Amino acid sequence: MAEKETETGTAKTFCPLRKIFQEIENLSRNTPEFKEHLGRSGLELLKAFKALVDSKIDGLEKENTAKRKKVARKITVE
Repeated sequence: MAEKETETGTAKTFCPLRKIFQEIENLSRNTPEFKEHLGRSGLELLKAFKALVDSKIDGLEKENTAKRKKVARKITVE
C-alpha cells in the first residue's frame, strides 16, 4: 500500500484495489444487482489473497519444521 497525502496534509494508507471498487460502486448506484455481484466479487478477491497467504505460511512452517528435525545417532565412547 502507498501513502497518499490528503487535503489536510496528513498521510493516509491507500489501497488501489479498494479505490477501484469504490469508483465502480459510485458509477452503479442505481443497479442493486450489480452492487450485489460486486460485493461478492470483493469477498472472493479477499478469499483468494487469504488462500495465497495461508499457503505461504504453511510452506514456511513446513520448511522450519524440517530444519528443526534432529536425527539421533549412536556414538561409541572409548
